[in-house]
Amino acid sequence: MEERQAVKAHKLVVNNRKSCTTTGVLDVLSFDLNEILLETEQGMLLIKGTDLHVNRLTLEKGEVDVSGNIDSVAYSNANVTKKPDHENFIAKLFK
Repeated sequence: MEERQAVKAHKLVVNNRKSCTTTGVLDVLSFDLNEILLETEQGMLLIKGTDLHVNRLTLEKGEVDVSGNIDSVAYSNANVTKKPDHENFIAKLFK
């Protein structure tokens, strides 16, 4: 019999491109005013924009609130076994 892998809960809500709430966050790999890179239950999540701020981070609950001008949100299925150098990971992410 084939075992099913349970899909863990992950939700991303963007409000008027000014704020977003994300659940199912495992780790925050990097962040600055223009990019925030999150490891989520559904893969890597890259949020790009301007004047981005992490308002609330609760890794115990897996929740992150972000505010600023959100320009794009992109997912990747890349698995990270250790925290990579930011530039090397971004280069691999968009290969």
